Amino acid sequence: MNQEESNLDKFERYVMNNIPIRLIRLSDMKFVVRSDVKKHFRSSVPLEDSLYHPSESVQYAILSHRWLDEGEPTYDDMKANIAESLAGYTKLMNFCEKAREYGMEFVWSDTCCIDKNNSTELDESIRSMFRWYRNSAICIVHLAQSETISDVEHDEWFTRGWTLQELLAPEKIKFFYKCWTPMTDDEDDKNMEPTEVMETLERATGISFDDLFFTPGPIRVDRRMTWAARRKTTRAEDVAYSLMGMFDVSLQVAYGEGGDRAFCRLIEAIMQAGDPSVFNWKGQFAEHCTSRAIPQSPQSYVDCQDLEFDDERLEMTMTSLGLRVPLAILPLNVSWRRFDGSSTQLKLKCPLCPTIEIDFTSYDHTNVFPEDIGKAMSDEYSWVYALGVVNYSNIEGLREVLGIRRKSAGFILARKPKSTFPPGFQPSDILGITIVCRPEKKFTKWSLINSGGLIAVEFPNIPEESVVYIDPDYLQSVYL
Repeated sequence: MNQEESNLDKFERYVMNNIPIRLIRLSDMKFVVRSDVKKHFRSSVPLEDSLYHPSESVQYAILSHRWLDEGEPTYDDMKANIAESLAGYTKLMNFCEKAREYGMEFVWSDTCCIDKNNSTELDESIRSMFRWYRNSAICIVHLAQSETISDVEHDEWFTRGWTLQELLAPEKIKFFYKCWTPMTDDEDDKNMEPTEVMETLERATGISFDDLFFTPGPIRVDRRMTWAARRKTTRAEDVAYSLMGMFDVSLQVAYGEGGDRAFCRLIEAIMQAGDPSVFNWKGQFAEHCTSRAIPQSPQSYVDCQDLEFDDERLEMTMTSLGLRVPLAILPLNVSWRRFDGSSTQLKLKCPLCPTIEIDFTSYDHTNVFPEDIGKAMSDEYSWVYALGVVNYSNIEGLREVLGIRRKSAGFILARKPKSTFPPGFQPSDILGITIVCRPEKKFTKWSLINSGGLIAVEFPNIPEESVVYIDPDYLQSVYL
């Protein structure tokens, strides 16, 4: 394939898949679709530049703003030529004027460039929006409640769910105050230098300077969820939908499913990447149909433990029995316990490393004691406990071993003995099947007893940057 065909093919795929479905053409203020954009920019595609990227040719400005309670011009309003009387039309025109100053011919606004009566278009728009902001030549942000930089930290734009990705996704951003005066004289306010604007953004968002230059993906889930924790959305489901792009996952948009169900689906999608940081939350678990390992919302990650996870991935699979995940299971013994009617306090010690003690309180005593509390202390009825370490390493050499770090994290797991067995007999032979004796004690599957999140433990005899090698037999698949 020659260079001209290669660049043109790259250009056409980009236009048809990576820019908004519909844009406004500023020369006549008409809606145009991707095929129109393709015709406009096709002649600018270089024939012999092997480093060419279509974003060099395809340029558009995109608006980020806080929606008015009413009066924003919709797609139908624009098509019917009745938008000029609406309160939000002036904002749209000011945005277009600023885009012209940047030499743009095409612009996009979420108020009027999506036909929200078309469910297919709405679904694609929501799934693609992070990418559309990322691929814009300039993102123009209107801070409607700010007149000086000292007002910015209190502007509502920093409290809305969708504007988080509108801050993180674009490579270039220009901020404008309430009356459309620029925040700075710079063309791009998203500066790699620690300017006053960037320092203000850090304070207003709680996002570090380095993280403001953001690469999407289902990693560092615990930290990234905190960025969304204090933000609000009008529709409950948008808490999850607005985070799809940030974590580089895709969900079918289904308004009406409820915010809890949508967030569970988001977490399940993130878990497919296997980053154990997704477990670093606390509080009540979500009402999921099979698993207790899913948090309720981004707020569950606030004030979570400061745990470090490397690039190791866990195999996480949602099943009818719960979330199946392989953990390094280390036994725990009960050295002390007390039940006070509403909670159970436990002191757990690891017999493999006696210096490790875990003080633990559970408010779900059904997962700590059998129904007859009085029998709980006897050996026959005692539960068995374990620490399920998540941040271990699979190390392959002459044989596979597990690596355990000095600073580890895991779930507190429990299982109880089954007191009854099906009736059995001991025939000499059944069709050649090997017969064994009835088990003396049978346990239920491991269950998660801590109310969400991980327990941090420290193995004192392991140097900071080292691991201790343990037998792979400690690895078990559990259902959380």
